Amino acid sequence: QVRLQESGPGLVKPSQTLSLTCAVSGGSIKTISTSWAWIRQPPGKGLEWMAVIHLDGSAHYKSALRSRTTISRDTSKNWFSLQLNSVTPEDTAVYYCARLSPLSGSLSVDSWGQGTQVTVSL
Repeated sequence: QVRLQESGPGLVKPSQTLSLTCAVSGGSIKTISTSWAWIRQPPGKGLEWMAVIHLDGSAHYKSALRSRTTISRDTSKNWFSLQLNSVTPEDTAVYYCARLSPLSGSLSVDSWGQGTQVTVSL
C-alpha cells in the first residue's frame, strides 16, 4: 500500500519561499497511469488543488498560483516537492500531497498524505 509523507517548515515568514517535500513509500512515483499532486486547505475553507505532476514529468498548475508555484520530482529518491514563492498569510493552510489515478475517465485522488500545517506569519 502506498504511503505519502509531507515534510517542511511549519512556519514561514511573509515574502519567503515555502518548500515542501512528499516522500512516497510502498510504490513508485513512476507507476504507470499515476500522477502526483499538492492540495491545501486554508482554515475554515475547502480543499484547493494547487499543482500536479504527471508520469512524463509534465506539470499543471492552478492558474491563480502558476506564477508562484513549482512542482518537481526526484525519481531516484521517490519523492516530489512543491515550492511556493512570495508567501503571504493567505497561504496559511494544511498542505497535503496526494496520488491520483484514473477513475471513470478522469484523475482522482486515491491516496493522501496526513497533511502538514504551514503558517505564514512574522
